[in-house]
Amino acid sequence: MKGILPHTLYGRSLMIIVTPLILLQLISAWIFYDNHWDKITWRLASTIAGDVQNIVYQMRKNPNEIEEVFLQASMAMELKFILREGEILPNDFIQQDGLVDRLLGQAIADRLHRPFQIDSSSFEDEVVINIQLKEAVLTILVPRKRLFSSTTYVFILWMIGSSLILFAVASIFMRNQIRPIRKLANAVDSFGKGRETEKDFKPEGATEVRQAAMAFNLMSQRIRRQIRQRTDMLSGVSHDLRTPLTRMKLQLALLGKGDDIEELSANVSEMEKMIDGYLTFARGEGGEVTIETNLTDMVNDVAAKWKSGGINIDCHVEGNIITWLKPNAFRRCLNNLVANANLYADNIWVSAGKRGDAIEIVIDDNGPGIPEESREEVFRPFFRLDRSRNPATGGTGLGLSISRDVARVHGGDIILENSPHEGLRARIRLPL
Repeated sequence: MKGILPHTLYGRSLMIIVTPLILLQLISAWIFYDNHWDKITWRLASTIAGDVQNIVYQMRKNPNEIEEVFLQASMAMELKFILREGEILPNDFIQQDGLVDRLLGQAIADRLHRPFQIDSSSFEDEVVINIQLKEAVLTILVPRKRLFSSTTYVFILWMIGSSLILFAVASIFMRNQIRPIRKLANAVDSFGKGRETEKDFKPEGATEVRQAAMAFNLMSQRIRRQIRQRTDMLSGVSHDLRTPLTRMKLQLALLGKGDDIEELSANVSEMEKMIDGYLTFARGEGGEVTIETNLTDMVNDVAAKWKSGGINIDCHVEGNIITWLKPNAFRRCLNNLVANANLYADNIWVSAGKRGDAIEIVIDDNGPGIPEESREEVFRPFFRLDRSRNPATGGTGLGLSISRDVARVHGGDIILENSPHEGLRARIRLPL
């Protein structure tokens, strides 16, 4: 959630804003070029064609004053004229690909009804128009600025500039809106991994985000209160039961020896183990603080202590793993799993390492294993698997329950699988 939700939401939110903005700009550009640009270009081309038509008319009307006509036209219209006597336009056709060439050619054809050619590629600043007259070719050099409207560039600049400004404003706005969502996501993620703090999350951002933050605070308070009440109840009941059990043990000790007395003593001892299990279960849910812990050292230390007791255990940890844990509770989880494997197996294998976005700790044994249909039931408190486990050598039935409870408090879980060593594999998976 920490690495996915905020960035995904931020990206999608920007797409929601940017997509209509881009569509609006594309539609505006299409309308501009399809309507405004065509009309402006046609009017400019028609103006040029009208000026050329006027010059040709003046030349025909005043054949002896052609130089004066060219001079006046050059001063008034910013056009340059070259009259080439006795020449004929070549038959080579100049392709008119551009919008300006096409509209200008259409305007000249409508007004002059004479052969002509337009060359807009030979010169950078001028467009050349060659018109076939009766005994000459009239070349007209038209400045490009008379055929292009500066509003085109202004429009493009305004369109791009406004888009960038709107995009920057939208990014800042969305970032400010996503920030409290990111904080809330981190708070939920930390709470789910057992890293909650006593201080409530401070609601920030939009109204909906504040409502979600307040709902999260209420939920976390209810969960803390429920866990605290459950822990207090278990601790209180277990403590209260110890007093009559202690009196019973004293009375049994005073009664001497006998088969019935030994059987009662065994029952009392079993009840005492159950009460110790209750207390251990309660301590696992208690108020231990989550701290940054070297999991590599913890796993190696647990394996070393079991090995020093004569247990055949092989341990392998990949790299140096640092994560946030409740160290005492998690050490109890590991010890319970190793103890469970030791009850029914001759050899134990422990391995740990990072797998993708999680930490995995695997405990294998070569014991009889557990049938697949019973692997969830064994996590129930006080459950004993009679078919494949010997109840005479078992504990109170709380070991696996406590271990899974500890793993889930840290945001993880325990899964039981078949071991490659023909026994049982307990896989602990913790989120990073």
